[in-house]
Amino acid sequence: MHDDDLVYDIAPSPIGPLLLIASRRGVRRIEFPRNGRVTMPDYGLPQDAARLAYAAEQLRAYFAGECMTFDFARDAEGTAFQHDVWNALCEIPLGETISYGELARRLGRPNASRAVGAANGSNPLPIVVPCHRVIGSDGSLTGFGGGLPAKRWLLDHERRHVPRPPLQLM
Repeated sequence: MHDDDLVYDIAPSPIGPLLLIASRRGVRRIEFPRNGRVTMPDYGLPQDAARLAYAAEQLRAYFAGECMTFDFARDAEGTAFQHDVWNALCEIPLGETISYGELARRLGRPNASRAVGAANGSNPLPIVVPCHRVIGSDGSLTGFGGGLPAKRWLLDHERRHVPRPPLQLM
């Protein structure tokens, strides 16, 4: 993994410390804590807070409810199909959820909900690429790399911060 000059940093969050890994091209991975702690990669990456400062600041603003979008550079590795799924995830509006089947339909692959689910589960940039907005067809919360309590927290947080149109008095 050293071929891209990878570095890491830790970003605090209300759902636990997040491990950020970046190449020279952008943020490659965001990893949730395991058992409340960051699981450090075993490939000996150097820490570089400066390179990850912009991404960490945007995550801080997201968790504070100050800005609900991200524009830092990304370098997610995946297949063309995975990238199609991840791009479709970014089209789910803030504060809304859809099912795996609906996501598959939006991709023009209505019979591929399991493959869509697998691609969703391998999303290397959770929160930024909002895989937490995908739920079961019965409306239940389903598996999430950060755990179901974190998924519930993210969905509730986003619903509280959906931009509302100004009140119009007639």
